[in-house]
Amino acid sequence: MTRLTRRGLLRTGAAAGVLAASGLPLKAQMKRGGRLRAGLAGANTSDNWDARTHTDAFMQNASQGAVFDALTEVAADGTLVGELAESWEASPDAKTWTFNLRQGVTFHNGKAFGADDVIESLQMHVAEDSKSAAKPIVSAITEMKKLGEHQVQLVLAAGNADLPYLLSDYHLMMYPAGQIDEAISKGIGTGLYQVVSFDPGVRFVGKRVDSHYKGDAAGFFDEIEFIAINDPTARMNALLTGQVETINRVDVKTEALLNANPLVSIQEVTGNRHFTFPMLTNVAPFDDVNVRRALKHGINRQEMVDKILLGHGSIAYDTPIGPANQYYAADMEPIPYDPDKAAFYLKEAGMDQLNIDLSASSAAFAGAVDASQLYQSSAKPAGININVVQEPADGYWSNVWLKKPFSAAFWSGRATEDWMFSSAYEDGVPWNDSQWGTEDSERFQELLVTARAELDSDKRREMYTEMQMILRDDGGVIIPMFANWVQAVSNKLSVPGTVGNLWGMDNARMAERWAMA
Repeated sequence: MTRLTRRGLLRTGAAAGVLAASGLPLKAQMKRGGRLRAGLAGANTSDNWDARTHTDAFMQNASQGAVFDALTEVAADGTLVGELAESWEASPDAKTWTFNLRQGVTFHNGKAFGADDVIESLQMHVAEDSKSAAKPIVSAITEMKKLGEHQVQLVLAAGNADLPYLLSDYHLMMYPAGQIDEAISKGIGTGLYQVVSFDPGVRFVGKRVDSHYKGDAAGFFDEIEFIAINDPTARMNALLTGQVETINRVDVKTEALLNANPLVSIQEVTGNRHFTFPMLTNVAPFDDVNVRRALKHGINRQEMVDKILLGHGSIAYDTPIGPANQYYAADMEPIPYDPDKAAFYLKEAGMDQLNIDLSASSAAFAGAVDASQLYQSSAKPAGININVVQEPADGYWSNVWLKKPFSAAFWSGRATEDWMFSSAYEDGVPWNDSQWGTEDSERFQELLVTARAELDSDKRREMYTEMQMILRDDGGVIIPMFANWVQAVSNKLSVPGTVGNLWGMDNARMAERWAMA
């Protein structure tokens, strides 16, 4: 994955912004026409076109990957390119950012795109009743100025050289000013595909927009159809029987069946995706750091990589910063599986035994229930008795995650360290699924703010390494493994040689980057 340092981002932002908006080289020619049918996990009956609420793959592919656009985009090779922002520049302290917007862009209802749309779309996330996962990003903006019909200035409370990356977040879609409620109701964006029909948790159909601003550089299908198939076996069968041309989240246990079919190819991409067991650190007994340390030593990480991922990934050490991040602490000492040490920390917490529930579902990740049962088995010799509670897949993210004290979950990871930490580990942010905060580690929260504005790469590396070590030792999230993206594609499709690793399905951009063979 190509990575820009913050200084590099400051220097090259304007130049990068005028590359092909799709992240594809302008000279690339793909066949236009046909209908893409994708079988996707990650759908819910509560799905809608309000990007603030999106939590999983189906709506990410339908929203950011088809119907809506953001200001910036992470290309397949990891570089940052412009989407609705054509270029950008920052003040030397990275506190004031000016974005030059594309001209000639229209929403699907014919309204012209401009500065007012950007400001209203961002303000949605800091509304009084907003529960947006991107609220931490937008709340750092103290002032939004319209400098012209196609130019906006964003002033931050403190410098952040990652801001252009952050504005590619899939929650930060652009809506038409004065028509946001209607746009959410009907799915009105500036994306390559216009909504034909949408049945939440079941199906989405879109058609290619004529004369789109991305021209011939992206959006090669005439129509797209995303079918919700949360069951991994049903997803595989849909691909093998020709009902769909591609599926996400291949169950690695059935990979051999797909490999045996000459009409199907497995696509495996290494990124920062990680499977997790978050615990609420403000709820007993997880508020005791010794209990958390006992749980960290009670899990056999290598066994999970071997038996759950079947080798399609690597061991993780309870930090979300992965091998595709610039400041990944690859040399950090691992947490060993050690029941005796786990028992020691239980005694430090004043306990001989620990009895806890662990909620899990296939919605969390493929094999989450099996992984929880492996955890149950490995922790038992230490006196840790884990009761695995199998939860329904539908509604898991709204009824279990962030609500049950100990659960299974997954994260795709983020392109920059601050983006990941500020999404899930900053005190008080909506998606902080361990409620990790200042009371747990004042030092971590101080470093988060300091590193965000630091432009010296060596100093940033030191700070991000220390933050990873704090989470490894004391954090409230068990992260046993980094999981490769494993997805499958029919030979009816043509896929570029470089596939994005930030999110699944080519950074959720398959609808605009792939084509019929």
